[in-house]
Amino acid sequence: MDYKPVIGLEVHAQMKTRSKMFCPCVNNPEVREPNIYVCPICLGHPGTLPVANKEAIKKVVKAGKALNCELRDVSRFDRKNYFYPDLPKGYQVSQDRRPLCFEGYLEVEGRRIRINRIHLEEDTGRLVHDEKKSCSLVDFNRAGVPLMELVTEADIRSAEEARRFAEELRLILRYLDISEANMNEGQMRVEVNVSLSHMEGRKGTKVEIKNLNSFRAVYYATMHEIERQKKILERGDRVLQETRGWNEDKGRTFSQRKKEEAYDYRYFPDPDLPPLYLNDPPFKKEEIEIDVELPAQKRERFKEEYKIKYPQEIESFIENRELGDYFEEVTCKVVESLQEDKKTTISEKEKTDIASTVKSYLLTELLGILEGRSVKDAFIAPADFAEFVILIHKKEISSKIAKTVLKEMVNTNKGPKEIVEEKGLSQISDEDEIERIVLDVLKENESAVKDYKEGKEEVLQYLVGQVMAKTKGRAAPEEVNKFLKDKLAQ
Repeated sequence: MDYKPVIGLEVHAQMKTRSKMFCPCVNNPEVREPNIYVCPICLGHPGTLPVANKEAIKKVVKAGKALNCELRDVSRFDRKNYFYPDLPKGYQVSQDRRPLCFEGYLEVEGRRIRINRIHLEEDTGRLVHDEKKSCSLVDFNRAGVPLMELVTEADIRSAEEARRFAEELRLILRYLDISEANMNEGQMRVEVNVSLSHMEGRKGTKVEIKNLNSFRAVYYATMHEIERQKKILERGDRVLQETRGWNEDKGRTFSQRKKEEAYDYRYFPDPDLPPLYLNDPPFKKEEIEIDVELPAQKRERFKEEYKIKYPQEIESFIENRELGDYFEEVTCKVVESLQEDKKTTISEKEKTDIASTVKSYLLTELLGILEGRSVKDAFIAPADFAEFVILIHKKEISSKIAKTVLKEMVNTNKGPKEIVEEKGLSQISDEDEIERIVLDVLKENESAVKDYKEGKEEVLQYLVGQVMAKTKGRAAPEEVNKFLKDKLAQ
């Protein structure tokens, strides 16, 4: 029988704010010592009074605008009641019926995934399970941290699309400087709701997979759950509505508990927190602007402006924003320098060639030398890298020499011209010298010359290699090629 996956996501992301959601405690996700940033408010002591963090509210509104959402004029906080050891109050301050943002969308590879809502709540504490002592410890540093929750409609149709949505959302949150969204540190968690509908229209039963902390887990947990439900339906059984976890080591989901419904949480308006009027100070939602270029816009611009053909190369610059900014700064400096030399505007084709050279030496050579380290670890100022590209563009150094120069730049922090002069690496421009070396190579390789003249044209590349070896890579390959063909034709 044919079944169609129907998938929705719930994504939680910790807000990048100075303090927690309802108290002045420091919001520091990097702290390792437990229970340092706590106070009576985030520990849920009786008689305490929360005050909402306006910075967190503004950041969620900004996220809503970036994700094409409608924004409330009036929003409010509610209490979501349930018991869990890491929930100090016995309830979580969240938003039920009046979330900050609603009815948005995010385009993923040409398909629009609708967003039901984005709301703001407080995070719980963190349980640390000590297997040796057979107990669980509670760290409340995270309790009360501002947490954005985004809920999609069930528009996603595959595990790959679920992963791509989560990846794109994380990029947007980082570009907006709303959240670091490091999944391995719990700053972004994804829950996947999966059901299988029959192609004839009969709806399936929804199963939620909780707390997925990597894109790999989102993909494989969704894939596994689709297959698990398909097998259940094919043998004529019923899929149970429940919450399941993901076992990374075993590559399968496992049952955790029966799925709760909204009424199980007994939501009611928080009596200690007044409504949020988003048209009035201190919020004024119309004045909260998207002040950065978002990933989707940047992709299109890189494609059009720099004529980058391959999507994976563009993604390298989009995902690594620092690298993308470095690429643009270097390219701009090269173009400006060449235009100043020529006293005229250079052609679009030459600009494209320059961008291509910068891209190639960044993505292939420099990242290869760095072996996973950041561009900042290269200690190459954009001006020096631009000077390096200009030497290549003007054919003052060959591609082979360029690799040597770049490695020296990383290792010594010296400028490219200084390295070229110190090591005598400048390209041989004297045609008489190149001709003399070509004649020497032909004389030393008479059998190869004979083979070429008998029709074995592939021998030419061998002879080019011999000349390049004699010049230690300092001759221009195209010049060597030309001289060899001329001499071999005589």
